[in-house]
Amino acid sequence: MEINKVVTGYLDENCYVLIKNGTCLVVDPGDDFKKIKEIVASNKVLGVLITHSHFDHIGALRNFLTKKSIKIFKRSNLEEKEYSIGDFKFKCIYTPGHSKDSVTFYFEDEKIMFVGDFIFKDSIGRTDLPGGSEDEMKRSLEKIIDYDGNTLLYPGHYEITTLEEERRNNIYFK
Repeated sequence: MEINKVVTGYLDENCYVLIKNGTCLVVDPGDDFKKIKEIVASNKVLGVLITHSHFDHIGALRNFLTKKSIKIFKRSNLEEKEYSIGDFKFKCIYTPGHSKDSVTFYFEDEKIMFVGDFIFKDSIGRTDLPGGSEDEMKRSLEKIIDYDGNTLLYPGHYEITTLEEERRNNIYFK
């Protein structure tokens, strides 16, 4: 699976375009559809994965809603289970704390998690915004702490990290 990062908007949100066999998934389409569309190129968009609904993560979502063939995956229509779409297979994990609708998308075969604003390198997402909760954040961190340490974490802002790096360096995992 090819993973392309597209930094969008004035908050430098990370949108990811996942490409496999001429098809793709878009994770958190920020507000610059033109940049995202350039990366998608001729690949067929099968779905859009939303880690949470804050404005900086969904600004270009409306551009994908015009095609009925594109499935939108977000907390309101997801269960904590495995999903398959085309050649992509991922698991949804509820990870509230930053927001009530925060989810993590785990691609087990690739050992990759798209975590939105749940986890950042050496930190976590804010819990003081409406819908945020320190207690829910703690429970969410406990849900993923035992996954394989080599799992790559793709956050909604800043740098990619690994679960093992966060276990060692992130004070919120202690």
